[in-house]
Amino acid sequence: MKFNFDFTDSKPDSPSPHKSPTPQQDTHWIPLTSHPLFTATTTADAPPPRSDLLAYDTSSRLYYWDSTKKCLHRISIRLGDPEPTSVLAATPSKVLQTDVEVDFSVSKISINRNGTALVLAGSDGLCVMFLYGKNSSRKENVTVCRTVSVGSQIYFSDSSSIRTLQVLWHPYSDIHLGVISSDSVFRLFDLSSDFLQPEQEYYLQPTGPGRSKNASSICPVDFSFGGDHMWDRFTVFVLFSDGSIYILCPVIPFGSAHKFDSILEIYTDAQSFRSKSANQAAVKNSSLAISWLEATFPELKDEAVEWEDSLILKAQPYALFDASLCLQGSLRKVHHGGEDEYATVRGTECEGCAVSFLYNVVSKDSILVTAWSGGQLQIDALADEIQPVWIAGSLPRLRVDSHDHIVAIAMICESTSGEIPVVKLDHTLDHTVWLGHPPPLLRLAIVDLALPKKSQSGSNIRMFADPLLPERIFSVHDCGVDSILLHFLPFTSQSCGKDETVRTPSVHPVLSTCQADNSSPLCGFITLSDSFGYSWVIGITSMQECVVLEMKTWDLLLPVHVDVEKNFPGNEGWKEGNTPDIISKELLSGPKVVFLPQASPNLRSIAADSIEGRSALHQYFKLFHENYVEYAHKVYFELKHHEPQLKRIIDEQNARLTEAEEKLLKVEEKQSGLDDRIDHAINVHNLLEERLQRLRNLPGAHKKPLSKAEREFKSELDHFTGVELDALRTSIDTLRARLKRSAQTSKANASNQQRQISMKHHVRDVQMSQLKSSLAKLSLVNSENTKKVKILESALKSKEISK
Repeated sequence: MKFNFDFTDSKPDSPSPHKSPTPQQDTHWIPLTSHPLFTATTTADAPPPRSDLLAYDTSSRLYYWDSTKKCLHRISIRLGDPEPTSVLAATPSKVLQTDVEVDFSVSKISINRNGTALVLAGSDGLCVMFLYGKNSSRKENVTVCRTVSVGSQIYFSDSSSIRTLQVLWHPYSDIHLGVISSDSVFRLFDLSSDFLQPEQEYYLQPTGPGRSKNASSICPVDFSFGGDHMWDRFTVFVLFSDGSIYILCPVIPFGSAHKFDSILEIYTDAQSFRSKSANQAAVKNSSLAISWLEATFPELKDEAVEWEDSLILKAQPYALFDASLCLQGSLRKVHHGGEDEYATVRGTECEGCAVSFLYNVVSKDSILVTAWSGGQLQIDALADEIQPVWIAGSLPRLRVDSHDHIVAIAMICESTSGEIPVVKLDHTLDHTVWLGHPPPLLRLAIVDLALPKKSQSGSNIRMFADPLLPERIFSVHDCGVDSILLHFLPFTSQSCGKDETVRTPSVHPVLSTCQADNSSPLCGFITLSDSFGYSWVIGITSMQECVVLEMKTWDLLLPVHVDVEKNFPGNEGWKEGNTPDIISKELLSGPKVVFLPQASPNLRSIAADSIEGRSALHQYFKLFHENYVEYAHKVYFELKHHEPQLKRIIDEQNARLTEAEEKLLKVEEKQSGLDDRIDHAINVHNLLEERLQRLRNLPGAHKKPLSKAEREFKSELDHFTGVELDALRTSIDTLRARLKRSAQTSKANASNQQRQISMKHHVRDVQMSQLKSSLAKLSLVNSENTKKVKILESALKSKEISK
């Protein structure tokens, strides 16, 4: 099944993606916040909670999904016109309607790179709208777009209880869509060939020897594709609910385009390491990577192809026939002295369970950010490069066409059987390269957003990277938006020659949506930037109000202080000329000292009116005139010359003195009020002390606090509250769905079953009985776990009461 992605339309009045989607004669440009679409309304069909209904393409078009009218609005915008900081929008907006009814609540929209297709994702459905092409039609200023359902037989059929957890476009393909679901399977769909069956399937099996067997360790919550850095571009990062991060490498869409320089960089790196390494395991892994690169990109080993003329390489379908990808992980933090093993995976300050994940590339650093339901952000950086790892003997499943070309692949991805080595700060990473070990993490910071505590679900946090300033991360939650700025990056700071001390990230509130009387959380958030260095954030509230904020970028990464002791180019001149001279240094030093000529011994006996007397007087008068009279003239001239400047300085000082006197008068006027407030605060403090003393006298107030072991045990119980039961309920629902499908299949094939021998009947009855017994065992395990949790809770309560 092939679909046309041509942007042209057979009808002459169809829109073109390269032109403005709004007719020129009806276009009016107004501020985006004043657009008629974004007005305060209270409708019955409010957007679903924790939704993201805003998207932006690279052609200055904004997309907003209207939950009430079940349609998509496309708005053309102008950045920095007419003012450098303004954002204008075209009115009226273009309305895009699906050609099929969307019978589910849309919670997220996302557009691909070239702006031709948009995803509508929800808990009960997954659709793709094709915004252009021959399948679009126009009627009454409404464009009806062709819409198809993706993976409907896998996710949303009556006999399936599998839920989609995250849906993302692949960054190197406009037709590939990645989906991770509650059955711990990552699927990659090729929308140009098949909407129902995935092109690639990876069944994730994170549980391994030495790993905890709790339910939270096998429940994925989010994933992200890697960025433009070495093997990261072929990597998929998967986050599980217990905070562990696993990676799949290499994963590449069939037919995707990649830059030749990037592929050549990792190809030459693997070749150089294979030729220099003496470790057999490292040589084997690098050889597998080289063979995979040469098969996926045949131009690398084709001597007839000129490498200088190749700019883009197309990935060919390929998979190893005798090995499957290894699920590398979980990623461990670089070990510090005195830390336990559990802290190397999860920060001790983090509470609840992991809810979202963000991957971002900043120069030479790969940044991983994990958001927790307790309101914390765990920020890590990869301390080493990612390398691909395969497990030999685990055969993948391949689907080929009539020409023996690979069409689809499926494989089981398991964790490594050996223990992951602990990497310490004083160890070099050379001994772990290409040995099949996952890269360690360098903990940069743990940021507490100080969100209000929620008893059940916790805080839901979404994260976005700033396209203009990659060091800045925006966190969107129920209370608004916060900005986190990273001041220290290990490899980037080292390559730039920065010797400054490690600075913790700075957190700044950007927008607050949680007021005392009214709360309107954001249902859409995007970040914009232009080529002139201006940056904006745009948010849509649940009341359908638009908020546009300009973000400062140029001075955020400047150092806090300037070291004047350090020698900078031109620093000496700056020190001398930083203060303007009122009187020259020559005048301040006084007149020049001139030695008088040696006088004769009989000078006193010479008469003043004699020739010798007059000559001596004339000589002394000449010296006096040259030294003191000329110096006095210079002083007079400079004082007259600087008189206006001195007058201006004096006037400024008088004005500042007057202003200071006015401020002192205001302070004196407010002094009485401040005294009253201080007295009131002292009275309130005394009342609080009395109440605290009464509370201390209450029975049970002198209980001993929990010990460290008891606190750790309690935090572990709180962390797994509801997770085990939810996982068991999901397993029971899945088994029931399989049992239902099996029963339906047995009824549909009743006529065929009569022709089969009795032995097959017996085998089927045995299988049915095994399924029923498994279901009964799971129910027993569920009830036993519930009883154990209640027993533990009662034991803790009794222990607290006894203390």
